[in-house]
Amino acid sequence: MSKIHILGIAGTFMGGVAALARELGHTVHGSDQAIYPPMSTQLEQLGIALDPGYRADSVAADCDEVIVGNALSRGNPAVEAVLDAGQRYISGAQWLSEQVLPGRDTLAVAGTHGKTTTTTILTWLLQAAGREPGFLIGGVAEDFGVSARRGQGREFVVEADEYDTAFFDKRSKFVHYRPLVAILNNLEYDHADIFPDVAAIQRQFHHLIRTVPARGRLIVNGEDAHLAEVLAMGCWTPVERFGLDPSLEWHAELVNADGSAFVVHHRGTRVGEVHWPLLGRHNVLNGLAALAAAHAVGVELATVIPALAQFRSVKRRMEVIGRSGDITVFDDFAHHPTAIATTLEGLRAKVGAARIVVALEPRSNSMRLGAHAQALPPSLALADAVVFLHRPELAWDAAGAIAAVRGQAHAVADTDALLAQLGRIVRPGDQVVFMSNGGFDGAPRRFLAQLQQA
Repeated sequence: MSKIHILGIAGTFMGGVAALARELGHTVHGSDQAIYPPMSTQLEQLGIALDPGYRADSVAADCDEVIVGNALSRGNPAVEAVLDAGQRYISGAQWLSEQVLPGRDTLAVAGTHGKTTTTTILTWLLQAAGREPGFLIGGVAEDFGVSARRGQGREFVVEADEYDTAFFDKRSKFVHYRPLVAILNNLEYDHADIFPDVAAIQRQFHHLIRTVPARGRLIVNGEDAHLAEVLAMGCWTPVERFGLDPSLEWHAELVNADGSAFVVHHRGTRVGEVHWPLLGRHNVLNGLAALAAAHAVGVELATVIPALAQFRSVKRRMEVIGRSGDITVFDDFAHHPTAIATTLEGLRAKVGAARIVVALEPRSNSMRLGAHAQALPPSLALADAVVFLHRPELAWDAAGAIAAVRGQAHAVADTDALLAQLGRIVRPGDQVVFMSNGGFDGAPRRFLAQLQQA
């Protein structure tokens, strides 16, 4: 077995790669500069040693292979040392494609939004069908306790990200996976740091479609115009579309407005009724896509739909981290205006007239560059109050943008000020949602502790 060092090991994808490498029997070490739960907890539980930061001596001289995350660039001291020493290096996506996926039926879940949740739902369905699937999820699944597992079955489910692969491979990660079944959940403009426009992202999705065999299946959101344009660029695989439109091959009929119950139809025939703890129209579509993909590999849906009632989703996807009195605190990964809006829509349908308070950290590259500045205020329309973390390094006038928010809007310069502002505005009965794709300086749990000590 090999001695492997992973640069960027605490990222959601690379942490999964680390878990798989460890399961395969390799000795795994890693480095990162942003180490926080839940991935840091998973790595600790796996007994994987972490080296904070990147130094010229981060990677041992006797390391057999270095797996490089896409957050690292030329000029990084560890990267430069690896190159100068002539050590073998590879991207996480290529390592996965060479070491884990051969001989498996890969099911890839792609899209701007919902990848992590949909990947987890699909894995849960296959598990319920007795398939013992392998998986790599961009988050820690509550139902599995880890973000990745080799699995004993034929299927391997992978969250298929459109972000680039590594500093030496600028293709999207998902082109490495060669899936038998690919879910295309949705497509919007994102990743402003690497894509100039939507057309550039569509080109990468087209490259993914080129790799899916004719005996496979494409499960495509039939309500997404950008995906329709991708299919028009060329398609060699049977397509099944999903959505709320009854004319689509797969459609959902809402039983409850909050999305907690819906009927599944396939080609006009009622398949079953889902009752589960997830909320929102977006999660109905996620579930519908996962059911269609499971069906594509021969799962009898009537036997697995009841298992969705016990589905617990993924950490940091509207995760209730605690309650204090009548105040509920959520930790959520939403960081794109569409994801923010759909998440709040589902919560509003559930809680009715209760106040929703949002604490938002603009941490994604697109958000920090201001690519979503105009779309941000409308996405927060269902919030009664918003506290926006406007760090000094933010390159655009966030305070001016959130002034257009319907409810109260506050911009603060640091996490301490954010927690203090929340303390002043929350009331009994409030639903407080922390939204960030990063660590948020531990703000959700710090705020919960603040409430409990008050």
